[in-house]
Amino acid sequence: MFTVLVTLDVLPERLDEFLSGIQQNARACLRHEAGCLRFDVHRSAEDPHRFHLYEIYRDRAAFEIEHRSAPHYAAWRDVAARCVRPGAHVNAFAIPAFPEDLPENSSSE
Repeated sequence: MFTVLVTLDVLPERLDEFLSGIQQNARACLRHEAGCLRFDVHRSAEDPHRFHLYEIYRDRAAFEIEHRSAPHYAAWRDVAARCVRPGAHVNAFAIPAFPEDLPENSSSE
């Protein structure tokens, strides 16, 4: 499993466009990418223009190849380019310490 943690700040005047775009992207990832196991969008409790994305993929290739080559990802990148404050998009990558405890891990059944 491969986890992507994203933090980004949205331009206030582009908030509605951002919300629509990220919702479409998250739903498309879950519907059309077999390697995307989870895609959560969270809004900061302290800053209404800061968002955190929590994504889990089958493996690194599911993220780097399948996800990044999907048509909905290209559409999302266009939205992000217009809506995210320049310099305010940070990705962190991780591997679950206890993957067997995650509900997304089908081998735990």
